[in-house]
Amino acid sequence: MGMGVNVRNRIAKRAAQEIEHGMIVNLGIGIPSLVANHIPLENQVMFQAENGVLGMGKAPDTGEENAMLCNAGGFPVTVVPGSSYFDSATAFGIIRSGCLDITILGGLEVSESGDLANWIVPGKRVPGIGGAMELAQKAKKVIVVMSHVSKKGDLKILKKCNLPLTAKGCVNMIITDMAVIVVTDSGLVLKEVMPPYTVKDVLDHTEAELQIADDLVIVS
Repeated sequence: MGMGVNVRNRIAKRAAQEIEHGMIVNLGIGIPSLVANHIPLENQVMFQAENGVLGMGKAPDTGEENAMLCNAGGFPVTVVPGSSYFDSATAFGIIRSGCLDITILGGLEVSESGDLANWIVPGKRVPGIGGAMELAQKAKKVIVVMSHVSKKGDLKILKKCNLPLTAKGCVNMIITDMAVIVVTDSGLVLKEVMPPYTVKDVLDHTEAELQIADDLVIVS
């Protein structure tokens, strides 16, 4: 079950609504990297990257790319006034000291207790866990953006993760092509249902137990 550009951008736009003026935010690769394109101009947000940038802006226009300036995924970025550069040790110092207000990460699986698996599928080659472990553990709020179901049709929001964990009990919110789900002390709460899906669709495609929020929003 693949996702088109419009759906990926819709997920990113919804995640952007969680970001407030003045926040320091780290964006993972994939759908999270699209979030910077959906921040209102009046909101001054400092996006941080593990490769040593604080103050990333929107993606550059074609032909305007700076070969020396990229995000942690290697894609070209711009910077905003007041941005700064530093080495990777300082970048991780910012993360590990809990200075990030929000980190937005992709996900392979999330459990009903907020465990996250997002760095490896056994048997597939990956460059490494990167900064995901620190980001998931240390950010004040962790938002996972992902497809609700894998391309093979496997469920991704589970009672217990099957894949190796990135971090335990770290996820605060899950935003998918189907739903917005909040992780609480008493379990997962369904807050929003995305078009064209229904509550039944979300429940049918979620292994973990879902509570329906009293103020559930069906997005039109």
